[in-house]
Amino acid sequence: MKLRYLCTCGCGKILDHGEKCEFRQKQDRARKNRFDRKRPSARERGYNWEWQKARKEYLERHPFCRFGCGRLATLVDHVIPHKGSPRLFWDRTNWQPLCTPCHSREKQRRERNQ
Repeated sequence: MKLRYLCTCGCGKILDHGEKCEFRQKQDRARKNRFDRKRPSARERGYNWEWQKARKEYLERHPFCRFGCGRLATLVDHVIPHKGSPRLFWDRTNWQPLCTPCHSREKQRRERNQ
């Protein structure tokens, strides 16, 4: 049985748990676009060719997702977000291999709840 709920935006739609109405989806896109306009590019945040080389070597040594899902890791995640700190960015003890689904869901959920 799927959980359903009445959307709180006032549109009156009944949605499955985890779904968003068109109005909420549009709000989310606008919020993300505002954030992205202010955010430096990946290269400006340090993700350059040196990072790509270090990332590749790290994933060769640590091929599986740290969260134990059994998938191959595709990303090198910073356990403690570096927020521009070169020391935290390059500290390999602060790195962990993650698959894309775990990084997109589980890691983000954990960071929100901290």
